[in-house]
Formats: sequence, structure tokens, C-alpha cells
Amino acid sequence: MFRIKKLDIFITKQFGLLFVGTFFICQFVLMMQFLWRYVDELIGKGLSLDILGQLFWYMGLMLIPQAFPLAILLSSLIAFGNLGESSELTAIKAAGISLMQTFRPLVVIVMIIAGISFYFQDIVAPFANQSFYRLLISVKQKSPEVEIPEGIFYDGIPGSNIYVQKKDLSTGMLYGVMIYRQSGSYEDQAIILADSGMMQTTAEKKHLLLTLYSGEWFENMRSQDLGQQAAVPYRRETFSNKRILLDFDSGFNLADMADIAGDARAKSLEKIVHDLDSIKEFNDSVGHAFYNEAQRYLFRHPQINKNDSLKAVREVAKGRVVYDSVFAKLSNREKSGALTMAMNSVQSTLTDLEFKGEYAKALHKRTRTHQIEAINKFTLALSCVIFFFIGAPLGAIIRKGGLGVPVIISVLVFIVYFIFENSGMKMARDDQWTVWFGKLISTAVLTPVAVFFTYKANNDSVVFNIDLYKDFFRRLLGLRTKRNIYRKEVIIEDPKYDVDVDLLLNVCDGIKAYSDSHKLLRWPNPIKVFFHAGDDNEIELINNAMETAIEDLSYTTDKLILTELNNYPIINPNAHTRPFRRKWLNIISGLVLPLGIFFYIRMIRYRLRLYRDLRHVFQVSERIIPRATELSAEQKGIIDII
Repeated sequence: MFRIKKLDIFITKQFGLLFVGTFFICQFVLMMQFLWRYVDELIGKGLSLDILGQLFWYMGLMLIPQAFPLAILLSSLIAFGNLGESSELTAIKAAGISLMQTFRPLVVIVMIIAGISFYFQDIVAPFANQSFYRLLISVKQKSPEVEIPEGIFYDGIPGSNIYVQKKDLSTGMLYGVMIYRQSGSYEDQAIILADSGMMQTTAEKKHLLLTLYSGEWFENMRSQDLGQQAAVPYRRETFSNKRILLDFDSGFNLADMADIAGDARAKSLEKIVHDLDSIKEFNDSVGHAFYNEAQRYLFRHPQINKNDSLKAVREVAKGRVVYDSVFAKLSNREKSGALTMAMNSVQSTLTDLEFKGEYAKALHKRTRTHQIEAINKFTLALSCVIFFFIGAPLGAIIRKGGLGVPVIISVLVFIVYFIFENSGMKMARDDQWTVWFGKLISTAVLTPVAVFFTYKANNDSVVFNIDLYKDFFRRLLGLRTKRNIYRKEVIIEDPKYDVDVDLLLNVCDGIKAYSDSHKLLRWPNPIKVFFHAGDDNEIELINNAMETAIEDLSYTTDKLILTELNNYPIINPNAHTRPFRRKWLNIISGLVLPLGIFFYIRMIRYRLRLYRDLRHVFQVSERIIPRATELSAEQKGIIDII
């Protein structure tokens, strides 16, 4: 029976508070990013606060399902990072509670959030999407408020271009006014000049009342107005005070819902499934109609059918040229006309086929968009669970709380998800990939990542230990570290110099004997390298004796010996004998030709390095032995005196 424990309440509080905060942060970021796409349509439209409030409200409802996964990822990372950084996660594990048991209450919460996300996408988001884009289309159709600039022509009023030389902002007067009006054709236009004027909006906000002072009106006169024998080409009027009414709808009118209701984003899952059958049936009927029309067009001649065309093709293939006797009897002019008619017919047919192809492509795209939107309702809800099993294990592994490292990792994970999700959706929408593959590629990529991190965190595996990766690549590339031996602050027992001298003498003798019996400068036998390689016991004995002497001499206070000890190389006693410790890996690398060549060349390099190392060890030992002998004699003299 499931019981709520104190640990479950504690973990839930840690996650819940962070989730609420990160959700509003993610929602704000997504809304700003979404708003930035439409900022040009909103600025300068004179929208009231209630219209802007509705836009932001519907925008927020649309983006809630997208904010859920990112908020879960960030909050789980921070929550378990805080627990790991404060050693609370270590205490939980020490009490015998596994990491999966710690995840248990949050898994239930995340599943509930995923259900809420699906509900929003299926019920709330279609209505919000429909309402938002209806408002957005209405905003785009709304005429902007009249803000006539100085010194340039303003074309924001339909059918008119207005130029103002100077404006008085305190009184609203316009000076040096020039208006170009064109209500019909090129002949039906007017030019109005005025010293000053004032512009006002009518009460119903459907027109602009323009009052002009001390000006002239020039207007072209159309011939049908004055008769064919008219001698006056235009009309000129001088006025001291004139009022002009301009059409200008500055009100806000909602757009029609018909164009928006057919969008897949404005439909629930049940509606999408229902409409897909109708859409597919309509597409099939259009395809059959196009096919039958093409059949009738290509084989419409009563005496020519498909078999006759195939027969003519076979005759041409056999070398029997078929001529059209009717065409041969025509004159050159008639032949040219016939060819022109044929080319026009072919061009018309190609244009018609291209148009039908684009229409069929648009119909098929509508089917794919409905399928994409139906799958998206499930994948976006599933991403909440996937992001939790990425964020929570990563927080337990990294053990870094706060907003530093978790935010960076969350952004990187979300960027990877965003790239795969949008690329897959675009490729599926453009019919480059199948719909299922395009929509599930992000889920298919992130699910193994979530399983891997959960497994590693549950088994306390070290994933982000930089030293571990450095050591791996160092061994792969054959790089070595240098010795760092410093003088000890506290020395309990002095080195046994006489024993160390004997060890170094044995090392030198062993190096001479090894050099005489092993020719390191020769190429190794490939069979022995990959199939019969074993440990080099002689080098192991030499290396053990050298390391024992170095360890004992590191407690000395003599500067010369300490300096020379750092000159000893770090020797891998078996790197020159085989690529790997395991025999089956050596056999596989030897059988695979590119790998075998790489590791064989690598083996030659290790043999050359061992040859140089042995010479270097011999030279360093020769410099240390005399000084160690002197210190050994001094040490014995002190002991004898004592």
C-alpha cells in the first residue's frame, strides 16, 4: 500500500517551490520570444489595454504546455543539485533509500503535470490559439493612428499621400501642407496645397476631417465628364478655408473566424481525427478527378488510344520512322502555325499540371499538419516525463545547486531538444520525412539520454569527473604526467641511503642486461603483439626497484637528490608489449586492419619511448648514486658516534 512519508513531503516541497518559480520564469521568457515575432504588427496601432490584455492572456495559455517541460527540467536540476550540494542526498542514501525511491513522489507529480499539459493542448490551447490569431489578424487589419512626420510623405491614409513641412504639437496645427489624392485611375487625381491646416478624427472613428487654410486645389478632369470637345484639361480652385473628409477606419474590428477555424492548431484531438477522414477523402477525390481529366486530355482523339501510341513508339525504336502525312502536305507557313499551336498547347498543359501539382501539394500539406498536431499533443506531454528523468539524475550527479550550472545545463539540453523538435517538424511538414519520424526524433534522441543518466545516478557512477576523462584520453594518446616531488615538511625517518644505492645499482645492471637481450629499436613481431603478447617481467622488476628507491629517497632533505628524482620518467611496464590488457581486445584490434595498423604504429612509438626512458633512468641514477653514497657514509658515521 502506498503511504506518504516525511521524505516524500520534504522532496515534494523542495521541488514544488522551485517548479512554481521556474515555471513563471520560463513562461515569461517564452512569451517574450513569441511576442518578439509580432512586435512589428503591434507597435503604432493604438491598441487599447483590453485588446493587449487579451493578446497576452491567450498567448500565455498557448505557451503553458511548452513552459512545463523546461520548468520541470530546471526545477529538478536545482532541487537535486541543492540536495547533493548540502549532503542531504548522501544522508538519504546512507539511510538505505535508493535514488529511485527518492524520485517516487516527484514521478507522480510529473505525471499529473503531463496530464495537465495534454488537457491544455487538447481543450484550452485550441480555443486560445484560435482567439489569439483572430486578434492578431484583426490587429494587422487595423489602420494605424495618424502620426504624420515632418519633412517626408506619409502614406498611412488610404488613397492619399500627405506632406507636412512643420507641426505645432501644442496646438495641433500643420504648416506647409501638400496632399496627393488618387481615388481612381491616373487621370482621376488631385494635388492640394495649403499654408496651414488641422486634422481631426470624427466621433465614429470612420473618417478624418481635414481643415485647410489659404490654399489651392488642382484636379484632372476626365473626358467623359466634359465631353469629347472639352478644352479644359484640369480644374483649379483657390480657397481660404476648406474642409475635406477622408476615409480612415481607426476602430478595432474582429476578423472572421472562418479562415482560422480550419487551422489544425485550433482543433482538439477528437476534431483532428474526425477531420482527417474528410480531408483524406477530399484529397483522394481531387486526385482521381485530376487523373481522369489527364486521361481524357491525353487520349481524347477518337482514333488514337494508348495502344496506338505504344505501337508508334515501338516502330520508332525499330528504326521505322513514322511521318505524319497530313503535316507533310502543309505549307511552310501552315507548318509554323501548327507548331506554334502545338507549343502553346503543351505550355498550357504544363502550366495546368504545375497548378494542379501545387494544389495537390497544398492538400497533402494540410493532411500532414493535422497529423503533426495530433502527434504533438502526446509528444509534448511525454517530454515532461523525459525532462524530469534528465534533470533529476543530472542534479544528483553534478551536485551543484543555485541558478548557475543548472541553468547552463538546462539551456543546453533544451537547445538540443529544440533543434531536433523543430527540424523534425519542418522536415515532416515539407514532406521530406515521414510525419511519425519527424515528430518522434526528439523523443527518440532524449529518451536514451534520460535512461543513461538515471542509470548512472542510481548506481552512483561518476559521469562528470573531468579527471577521469583526462586520464582516459591521456592513456589513449600515450601522454604522461611528470613527477612532482617536494621536500617534506615533517620527516619522521631518514631514507636508508645504503639500501637505495643498492636498488639503483641493481636498476642500472638490469637496464644493461635488458638492453643487450632486447632490441627495442627493431620492429616488433605483429603476431606476438596481437596474439601472443604477455607481460614484460624484466621491465616490471626494474620499474618496481626504481619506484621503491624513489619513494624512500623522497624523504631526503638534500636538494640535489630531490631535483634529480623529478627527472625520473614514469614508466608503463607493459605499454610496449600489447595494446590492451585483455587478450580478446588485442585479437579484435589485430584482425581489423585500420585499427591493427594504428595500434602497431603506436606500439613502435612506445618501444622507442621505453628505449629513451631506460637511457634516461640510467643517467639519472648515475648522478644520484655518488651523492646517496656520501649521505650513506655520513649517516653511518653519525650512527657509529651515537
